[in-house]
Amino acid sequence: QVQLVESGGGLVQAGDSLRLSCAASGRTFSTSAMGWFRQAPGKEREFVAAISVSNFNSGYLDSVKGRFTISRDNAKNTLYLQMNSLNSEDTAVYYCASSAPLSFFRRNDYYRNQREYDYWGQGTQVTVSS
Repeated sequence: QVQLVESGGGLVQAGDSLRLSCAASGRTFSTSAMGWFRQAPGKEREFVAAISVSNFNSGYLDSVKGRFTISRDNAKNTLYLQMNSLNSEDTAVYYCASSAPLSFFRRNDYYRNQREYDYWGQGTQVTVSS
């Protein structure tokens, strides 16, 4: 069983930065693709960023490109999301997600589709005041 625990959310002003962390339990983190998603009030959950097992490939929602950076530390079983130049549209609950363990041949894959992820954290609130 994989457990994911997000932290680092909070209330910030427009233009500020935050770094979210996602600590993963279990032995599969280093063989799983990871992603960040978010859900704003009244909206569906959407893809934000994802990263491959190898750390070699990553993808982003267009509106966060150049402002957000996803990274992972496989030795620490931790996923990160560095968020810079935050604006009010970034206000949401942010969730980290983990795929099932992947084969060696899929180590460079990352996924934008929520259906590719088997495990989810409880979320951390990010509120950006303008």
